Amino acid sequence: MGVAKYIKDERGAIKEVTYQSGIKVKPAYGPEDLENKGFEYEKDLGAPGEYPFTRSIHPESYRSRAWTTRQYTGFGTPQETNERFKLMIKNGQNGLNVAFDLPTQMGYDSDHPLAQGEVGRVGMAIDSLKDFETAFAGIPLDKIGSGLTINGVATIMMAMYQATAEKFGYAKDKISTTPQNDILKEMIGRGAWIFPVEHGVRLVGDSIEYAVKELPRSNPVSICGYHIRESGATPAQEIAYAFAIAKAYIDNVMERDIDPSDFVGRFSFNFNVYGNMWEQIAKFRAARKLWARMLKEEYGVTDKKKLFLRGLFGGGGSGLTKEQPENNIMRGAYYALGAALSGAQTTALCSFDEAYTIPTPRSALLSLRTLEMLMDEVGLRDTVDPLAGSYFIETITLEMEEKIIEEMKEVEKWGGMVKSISNGFIQRKVSRQAYEFEKGMQAGVYKKVGVTPGGQRDQADGEDDTQKTDVELHEYNEDWAIKSKANLEELRRTRNDKKVKDSLAALEKAAKGSDNVMPHLVKCCHSYATVGEMAGVFRDVFGEWKEPEFY
Repeated sequence: MGVAKYIKDERGAIKEVTYQSGIKVKPAYGPEDLENKGFEYEKDLGAPGEYPFTRSIHPESYRSRAWTTRQYTGFGTPQETNERFKLMIKNGQNGLNVAFDLPTQMGYDSDHPLAQGEVGRVGMAIDSLKDFETAFAGIPLDKIGSGLTINGVATIMMAMYQATAEKFGYAKDKISTTPQNDILKEMIGRGAWIFPVEHGVRLVGDSIEYAVKELPRSNPVSICGYHIRESGATPAQEIAYAFAIAKAYIDNVMERDIDPSDFVGRFSFNFNVYGNMWEQIAKFRAARKLWARMLKEEYGVTDKKKLFLRGLFGGGGSGLTKEQPENNIMRGAYYALGAALSGAQTTALCSFDEAYTIPTPRSALLSLRTLEMLMDEVGLRDTVDPLAGSYFIETITLEMEEKIIEEMKEVEKWGGMVKSISNGFIQRKVSRQAYEFEKGMQAGVYKKVGVTPGGQRDQADGEDDTQKTDVELHEYNEDWAIKSKANLEELRRTRNDKKVKDSLAALEKAAKGSDNVMPHLVKCCHSYATVGEMAGVFRDVFGEWKEPEFY
C-alpha cells in the first residue's frame, strides 16, 4: 500500500522503516514491547464489543453481519444516476453513496453562468425536488440508506431527501440518510465551502438538532478525515483533526442545551484506507479507543452504543495511478483488506479507472466484487479482529494513539479547530506536508509501483507502449446541461410562485434569526424552490467566506 519511508543498504536489505505518522518500525516485536508501553488488556484492548472497543464495536463483528457496501455513485442527470443506483443494488450493493456535481455542491443551479461545463461532470446535477424524485424513483428508502456526499449545501440536500421520501409515502422516521455535512474539513482540504466559518458550523448544528428531534434513523453529519488525509495530512492527523472537528460540532449543539448523549451516537465518520496497511489498521483501532474515551471522559456519555466509532473506511484515491491503471485493481483489493482487518462497518472502494474518469459500470462492479470476495471467499468474516494480540499490531496501535493525542493537543494549543481554520494554521500545515510528500515521491523516497522516481512509467523489461492499458473514458456530455436547463425552465413555468416566494421569505427570516433552518428548508423543497434559490438566501444573509490572505 506504500507511502512508508524505507532506508535500504546497497544490497536492498531494509535498514529502517518509518510510517507517515512518525512511527518507527522495528525488525521484530515481542512481549517486552507491550510491557514497555504499559499495555493492559482491559484498558487497551478488551473483548470485542466492550469498552474501549479497540477490537470491534460489536461482539461478533462480521460473524453477525457483513460490512455494508456503499460504492460512490452519481453522474450526469438524475435519470442516469437512478439507472446506476439500480444496477449496483441489483448486483448486491446494500447502501447508496451519492455523488453531486460541482454546481450543486456550490449551491448554483444548472443554468447559472458559473455552472457552464460542469453540469453533471463529477456527479449528478440536482436543481430541485423534481430531480431527487427522479434520482430515487423505485429505490426502497425504508430499506436502503443513502449517504449524500455534499457539504456546503448539506442542509438543503438533507431536507430534499426528507421531502422526497414524504412525496413517495415514507414516514420521516423510517428513512436513513447520512449527509457528509462536514464544512470544516472542506475548508481544510477540499474547497467546496460557501459561507463563513461560524455560519457553516451553525448550519451543521441546525441539522444535528433537527435530526435529533425529527429524523431518528438519520445520521446528520459524517465527519470526513478522508479528504484531510488526501490533502496532505498524516494518518495520525487524519484522526486527530476529525476528532477536533467533531468537538467543534458537539460544542455548538451543546450551546443549544442539548446533552451530548442525545446526539453523539448519530455521528458518523469517513476515513481513508490509503497508505501502509499496518499503519491504517493501527489508526482505526486506536481511533475507536480514543473516540470512546473522549466521549466518556470529556462529555460524560455512558450509554455503550453511543460510544461507538461508526462510519465508512474506504476510498484510497491517493493511492491510484494513471500509469498502468490495472495495478489499481490490486491496490483496491489491499485497501479493502486493510479496511476489513480494521473492523470497518461500511466500505467503498475507489475503482481502478478513477484516476481518469467517473467509474464505468465494469469498474464499479469489479470494486463491489472485490469486497464480496473478502467476505465470502477469503475468510474475513471468520473471526473478530484476527490481528488482536499481535505484539507488532498492539505496539503500533499504542504508538498511533500517542501520535493522535499529540496532534489533538497541538490543535488545542492553537485555540481549537474553528480558530485554527479561521486563521489558516491547519491549511498551511497540511498543504506544506502535501508539497513535501510530492517532492519525496518524485525523488523516489516513497515507492509507487509502476512509476519511477521521475514520475514516468516504469518500463519493465520487454514492455512497450503497445502494452499500455486503455481506459474507457466517461466523456462529458453537453446534453446533461441542456436537459437540466430545460427541466429548470419547465419547473419555473409550472410551479406555484407564491408558495416558493413565501417559503423562501420564511427561510430568510430563520437564517437572520436563531430559528433552526431545517423545517423551512423542507417547506422550500416541497414548494419546488431550487437549490440556487435556497443557497442564495444563505449567501445574502451570511455572505461568503474569504480564505486568510496569508494562506
